Amino acid sequence: MAKKFRNILYWMLIPILFVISVAYYKENIYKNIHWFQNNKMKSTFNTVAASDVTVYLGGQPIGVKLNTKGVLVVAFCDVETSKGKVSSPAASAGIQIGDNIIKINDTVVKNSEQTQAEINKTKGKDIKIVIERDGNNIEKVVKAVSGIDDNNYKIGLWIRDSTAGIGTLTFYDEKSGMFAALGHPIIDIDTGTRLNINSGEIVESSIVSVKKGAKGNPGELKGIFVNEEAKLGNIEKNTECGVFGRGNNKLKRGTNCIKIGLRNEIKEGPAKILTTVDGDNPEFYNIEIEKLLSQDLPGPKSMVIKVTDNRLLNKTGGIVQGMSGSPIIQNDKLVGAVTHVLINKPDVGYGIYIDWMLKDTNILSK
Repeated sequence: MAKKFRNILYWMLIPILFVISVAYYKENIYKNIHWFQNNKMKSTFNTVAASDVTVYLGGQPIGVKLNTKGVLVVAFCDVETSKGKVSSPAASAGIQIGDNIIKINDTVVKNSEQTQAEINKTKGKDIKIVIERDGNNIEKVVKAVSGIDDNNYKIGLWIRDSTAGIGTLTFYDEKSGMFAALGHPIIDIDTGTRLNINSGEIVESSIVSVKKGAKGNPGELKGIFVNEEAKLGNIEKNTECGVFGRGNNKLKRGTNCIKIGLRNEIKEGPAKILTTVDGDNPEFYNIEIEKLLSQDLPGPKSMVIKVTDNRLLNKTGGIVQGMSGSPIIQNDKLVGAVTHVLINKPDVGYGIYIDWMLKDTNILSK
């Protein structure tokens, strides 16, 4: 009887011990993964910190000019022909809004005028069009139709080949000649897609007026381009973390070098931004870093910031369009840049960790 009881007890203990073992195993898997993630993060920080990077602070307004890669498709339209209205041949062939047309019948296209000229050459024959979509080249065949209004051959598209605007320089690295600005990508307003650029440049700019921000109505810095012929640099990248390229020493503007503060050094609490709301001379304003957000991938929304400086609140209402790229400084280190404003809270917005912007300049060793 005792032996039978021991056997029953033994078989009852097996699943209990199995559950305990699995629980222990799972717990240790979790601890190991957590340890690996933390140590991987720390290792990255230590590698980066070892470079001891110093850069020149920005804060001044810049004019940004961009030329798209090929031409950007921003809308479709019907075509009026002698036989009536025809739906967009391009849309029917599978071309999509946000695509970049880069070739027409093996000819590389660079602007809207050239695109129309190449389409006219076909005289209504099939057109081989190469588009770039999500980094991939795709070939489409489109048949143009003759428009009744001007006898030009058309494929039913609205296209764009350039854009321009005002932003703020974040930093300039004299050693590499690289600059960083904006802290977020330049998005095409019609398609909502990040502009795929072929070339671009930055020029001097001056703020001439401010539209003050209010709840539900974001403000804006209004500026003009100055000395457009004397460009400050060439734009090479338009990424999720801003615009980047090579500049000249005019970007130093007499400012002092500043050390970089990586995201493991940032603390929630007081900080400053360097931005320009009048003319072209940057000023420091007080802010509060309210929350640091966890990010596994680069992106422009790394921290929540709040403007606390009454001087800036009185002038702008808080964060306004055009401030994007304004450096964020804490403990005498450059830790990030302003990127977004909350529409219903104009004194609150987002900033990007400077780590992400540094990677896109290739200043840091991988």
